[in-house]
Amino acid sequence: MPQPRKYETRAEQQAAYRQRRIASEKELLLKKGLPALPAIPSMPGNARWSAMLAQAHLLLSEAVVEMQSYHDDRSAKWQESARAEELLAKVEQLQETIEQLQGIE
Repeated sequence: MPQPRKYETRAEQQAAYRQRRIASEKELLLKKGLPALPAIPSMPGNARWSAMLAQAHLLLSEAVVEMQSYHDDRSAKWQESARAEELLAKVEQLQETIEQLQGIE
């Protein structure tokens, strides 16, 4: 005996698919800690953008702390090497980027 159809028409099937996608996107935003997108597409998502900038700031700050502690945990000989200088240059670039981000907020 054939199984009964879940949806009567392809249009109903497509509508259900779109609803599942919308729900999935909302769930993904919630997992990332971002507010939902605005109902009107032309409305700017200032709260969402602010949250994204705050997350970027947090990630960059954590990277600077980890890189600096990595540098500090190495031997004195390594700290005088070219690799250490490259690492410190990256740390300085990240700190400048953080300062620029603070200007955006």
